[in-house]
Amino acid sequence: MTKMILPGQTIGIIGGGQLGRMMALAAKEAGFKIAVLDPAMDSPTGQVADVQIVAPYNDMHALEELAEASDVITYEFENIDVEGLEKLTEIAYVPQGSELIRITQNRIFEKQAISEAGVPIADYVTASSYEELEQKSSELSFPFVVKTARGGYDGKGQQTVKSKEELPLAKPLFQNGDCVAEAFIEFTKEISVIIQRNVHGEMTILPIGENIHRDHILHQTIVPAPVKEATIQQAKEAAEKIAGHLNMIGTLAVEMFVLENGRIIVNELAPRPHNSGHYSIEGTNISQFHQHVRAICGWPLRKPKLWADTVMVNILGEHVAPLTSKISHYPNWSVHLYGKDEAKHKRKMGHVTILTEDLKRTLTEIDESGIWPE
Repeated sequence: MTKMILPGQTIGIIGGGQLGRMMALAAKEAGFKIAVLDPAMDSPTGQVADVQIVAPYNDMHALEELAEASDVITYEFENIDVEGLEKLTEIAYVPQGSELIRITQNRIFEKQAISEAGVPIADYVTASSYEELEQKSSELSFPFVVKTARGGYDGKGQQTVKSKEELPLAKPLFQNGDCVAEAFIEFTKEISVIIQRNVHGEMTILPIGENIHRDHILHQTIVPAPVKEATIQQAKEAAEKIAGHLNMIGTLAVEMFVLENGRIIVNELAPRPHNSGHYSIEGTNISQFHQHVRAICGWPLRKPKLWADTVMVNILGEHVAPLTSKISHYPNWSVHLYGKDEAKHKRKMGHVTILTEDLKRTLTEIDESGIWPE
């Protein structure tokens, strides 16, 4: 069943973080109303919503209230209750369904799905206990990375193991359940492909960017990614295969490693708008948030076009004060702050986007601003 959701109707969002906020602002431009479910009273999305439901994500009464208030429901992050989402699909219009969340919440299911789509991934083994990991570790070469099957983000929930002697470092991860051990990939760049698909099966892909991390947290996305056209085509084909295999609706971010020979290896999936796509608000003719709204509402998708070379830089808690003290020096910077109440260290508080005709000069300007010291 598909529906055309029109301006004046209400989009429900599960999750009240910054992704939901930017999604809500994009939807409001087209005249939609917003309902949000989040445990926090003053969530970033709640600040701009028409209806705010404050409750845990697995509260069935709250989900029923969201269903009653909404004409279509989406989500802004993947760590929501799958059982609650499944029940919600029975009483509300949730075009994305719950299967994509079930798969992407679990790295084992995710890797199986990517492989079934015919897309290359790193060699891996699964283990439900540390003892099983010890037995299977000989199937991989050192170094390899052990990750919890569920949870973990921005480098949390994982451990690099460089030798047999270091294997016990991964033991605490099993307190959270099953784990995956992946071969360590020697890559030259990391890129992310943000693919969007509407309820009619129409797909579009945003211009592909290179991601640069610091302390396992995304620091910069540079668009277009400085890779060969053959690599871009491989990346797009891989994303299309995965999206088609999963029958995905909405937004899927596919993070990939680029190898020395230009080929790609898929690292992981995120079934929602992604930090690396924030540049699209200013950098393209259709942002990932506007396109996501179109996708779930049954509208035709717009072919993305990059206006100019673009850099997105994350603002973490420690960057807020230096940034706000220097805003007057950088008229070409677009500043986005997410309305979070406390600027904690390493917490994502916002981002800056810069369109440029001289990428090298802009990257130097960012470094010399002193806002993001290494």
